[in-house]
Amino acid sequence: MKIIALIPAYEPEESMLNLLEGIKKDTDMDIVVVNDGSSNACDAIFNKAKEFAKVLEHEVNKGKGRALKTGLGYINDNYSTEYIVVTMDADGQHTIEDALKICKVIEKSPDILVLGKRFFGNDVPLRSRFGNAMTRLVYKLATGVGVYDTQTGLRAFSYKLMPLMLDIKGERYEYEMNVLMECPKNGIEIKEVDIATIYINNNSSSHFNVLKDSYRVYKEIFKFCAASIVCFLVDYMLYCLGLIFTVSLGKGLSTVVSNVFARIISSILNFTLNKKVVFKRKGNTLKLAASYFILALFILAGNTLVLKMFVEVFNIESKVAKLITELIFFIISWFIQKFLIFKKREEEVV
Repeated sequence: MKIIALIPAYEPEESMLNLLEGIKKDTDMDIVVVNDGSSNACDAIFNKAKEFAKVLEHEVNKGKGRALKTGLGYINDNYSTEYIVVTMDADGQHTIEDALKICKVIEKSPDILVLGKRFFGNDVPLRSRFGNAMTRLVYKLATGVGVYDTQTGLRAFSYKLMPLMLDIKGERYEYEMNVLMECPKNGIEIKEVDIATIYINNNSSSHFNVLKDSYRVYKEIFKFCAASIVCFLVDYMLYCLGLIFTVSLGKGLSTVVSNVFARIISSILNFTLNKKVVFKRKGNTLKLAASYFILALFILAGNTLVLKMFVEVFNIESKVAKLITELIFFIISWFIQKFLIFKKREEEVV
């Protein structure tokens, strides 16, 4: 398949020209560069880049995600044959050899996404190690998929994934994380291939804003958990109210009645949010609801028994016991819903 290197560039240095010249000299790749609203000081670099690549331009800076989608849109409109897109950073931190290496994997498995995986040893800048470690952990909890290098810009995929890549939301750095979030939802395997770990001048050329861009990245992950948190708050509030109104029933019975009432209401809310907002399943509502509420009954029974045990056997205060119990069953419920009840079927996969 034809290989097309896609390189988003904002305020690039001469190292980008070295990369373009090397690609043109040593491979038969086509190259698409997107000037993402760089200053006039970079005009000479982009004019020179036109000798090696098709250069697309944004009049103002729109972000890495938008630059990638501008390039993908051009490729989608101008290439009709089977092809592979490999995205590379403009700062020279990806080698041509590594780009070709991950493309070879796509030639054998055109339905997957391949990531170039760097190794984060002590010689890697601290902010890069920390950022990847945090994102790796949260991504694993949210999707159940293990990806070591979630922030790599060296990625390859075939024309088969182009409709999905163009449809994924995100204008800046969050776009690349959204890609990783959407692939498991659509049944697309993510494979990592070891590449060289190169940081030039302690990664000083990076335009990643730690606070602003981290917020954009993580908010797309945490929304997977937001519905469950909302439902927990509703459940806990109703449970506390139930304890007040059923105090005359005695400690044991009051705990059970309040917990059952709270779980029924919060379960209905949780199912609605999970189906429409979190997992966005389009399947038969009655069938999904039946599966969900069978789970809810098991969770309710287990939740109530564990809660009652904490209160009566271990003599833990009722409200504290509720928090501990909910944390345990939140984790259990999340994974069952994610990978069994609301798992997308083949007819729903893009």
